Amino acid sequence: MSLLTPLPFERPIHDLERQLETLESQPNPSDVTKDAIRKMRVEIQRLKREIYENLNPWETVQVSRHEARPKALDYIELVCDEFIELHGDKAYGDDKALLTGLARIDGRKVMLVAQQKGRNLEERLKHNYGMAHPEGYRKALSKMEMASKFGLPIICMIDTAGAYPGIGAEERGQAYQIALNLREMSRIDTPIVCVVIGEGGSGGALGIGIGDHVAMLQFSYYSVISPEGCAGILWKHPKHADKAAHALRFTSKDLLEFGIIDEVIMEPLGGAHRDHRKMATSLKASILSALKSLAAVPSGQLLNRRYEKFRKIGRFEEGTADGLPATAGEPSKNGTPKSAR
Repeated sequence: MSLLTPLPFERPIHDLERQLETLESQPNPSDVTKDAIRKMRVEIQRLKREIYENLNPWETVQVSRHEARPKALDYIELVCDEFIELHGDKAYGDDKALLTGLARIDGRKVMLVAQQKGRNLEERLKHNYGMAHPEGYRKALSKMEMASKFGLPIICMIDTAGAYPGIGAEERGQAYQIALNLREMSRIDTPIVCVVIGEGGSGGALGIGIGDHVAMLQFSYYSVISPEGCAGILWKHPKHADKAAHALRFTSKDLLEFGIIDEVIMEPLGGAHRDHRKMATSLKASILSALKSLAAVPSGQLLNRRYEKFRKIGRFEEGTADGLPATAGEPSKNGTPKSAR
């Protein structure tokens, strides 16, 4: 598959693919050409494996933002047997950055909540680059509450650089609505499966990210802030985004190790942008497996487990009265340790 625009570290793969296309386009290839084609295919696979098994955090961010990477609507088309979109928040409007609707996956009815970025400029403007306003998070919560009422599991696809930071969004209660979503999602008594399919940026991602099973695609990232935002704060310039990416420890491998996520969904060799259908097959299998596992859990136990899951995230240090460090581990009994990290 030829890439629209290869990432810097993908250029060796891209160059070989172009050469391979030229060889394969020959009408009557000789035995020598056929042998060269076979060797080149092997070399391309070797190169993909070598490069993608050794991506650094900043390169992972670049892959998560690749223009050809599957977006939420691509997965909806490939994973769902049926999808009926539900619009509006019953208060202000219909935020196109957040899609909600009833879906059917292998005969199982679910409520789908997904952040849609768009692929070309027209789609990105329509969906506001996947950055939702308060009405988007209000719409998402409204549909989740509907799912709870009818006993439908909820699937959340996360792909955003963050919630929209504009003045209008703040005036309409952006921070309040995200905080409300966090609280109410923790109380919804139906299974919630969350998957980071690309970018998982800050509160914009968390606004639909409280789930019983949280998964990430292999080359996605999930962070309290974007690398550029972090670089702007720490180094006063976004050109240091690569340093910030290393410092933030936000790759799927890191977050699985920290216990923040439950599963890493492996991507096709060379990234999801190279094979949408294969990636969708893996995503569908992961979702169905999680739903099957969660379906057997009683609602009371489900809520307790969800609460404990997020309550135990993080490491804490408690100080003594004289300011000397004491123990490290779980939060203090009243939940307010003197210092935390």
